[in-house]
Parts: sequence; C-alpha cells; structure tokens
Amino acid sequence: MAEYIPPALDWVRDQVELYEASGGTEGTTLRDTGLPCIIVTHVGTKSGALRKIPVMRVKVENSYVLIGSYGGRPKNPVWVYNLRANPDVEIRDRTEVFKMRIREVTNDKERQNLWDAGAKAFPPYNEYQEKTSRKFPVFIAEQI
Repeated sequence: MAEYIPPALDWVRDQVELYEASGGTEGTTLRDTGLPCIIVTHVGTKSGALRKIPVMRVKVENSYVLIGSYGGRPKNPVWVYNLRANPDVEIRDRTEVFKMRIREVTNDKERQNLWDAGAKAFPPYNEYQEKTSRKFPVFIAEQI
C-alpha cells in the first residue's frame, strides 16, 4: 500500500479527515457553502503516494464530473496532473466508495454538457472561469 500524504492546506486536510473519519456522515459539504462534495483518492505523479482531495459533487448518471477550476487561479491544481498520469481513483460519495477511472473530456459537445452540469451544481465555476484565460480541465470519473 502506498504512503498517504495529507493535503497541505489546513482546511482541505481538515475536510478530508472529517469526511473519512466519520465514514462519510460528516464533512460532506464544502466548507460554508452547504454544497455537497466528494473525496477523490488518487496517486501523486511525483511522490507515488496516495493523495485525497475534496471536490464538488457533480453527478451525471453513474459518473462524476471533476472540474480543475482552482478558484480561477492562473494554473491548474496539482491534482489535475495526477489524474492525467494516474487515472484509476477511488471516490467517496458520503458513505459509498467506488473504484473509478478518470477520463479528461476534450470533445467540445461532451465537455460543454459536463461543464453545464458542473456550473448548475456549483455556480461559482462560471465566475472562476471569468477570472482567468486558462481553460479549466474537465474530467469524468466512470465506474470500472
């Protein structure tokens, strides 16, 4: 089993720890938004260690949409590169855990549909996109 390296940011680490320690019964909304989130466990590209991140819960049928917005910062969040290199992940959605495979969506129509689903679930994605010229990566996690 690979080593687990907790998130560097205090609030992210606290969110993951609460979510995981409670078995998915607490910490299931992102900070003070009240909006649901999931935990994505993935492998770090450089470290080879397990990493865990909370992301907005955007469910489309039996899949999850992940948007690398990073709050509109000019660079992608590090997890984007990890998912591109290591697409097999585990997703915790409250008390359920699924083995899934990530696929980056580049087809314009599919990407737009998934973006729309993401913006519906978390409207700030549109504001974040306006803050930068970077095109946010859009991924879909599908059951394997």
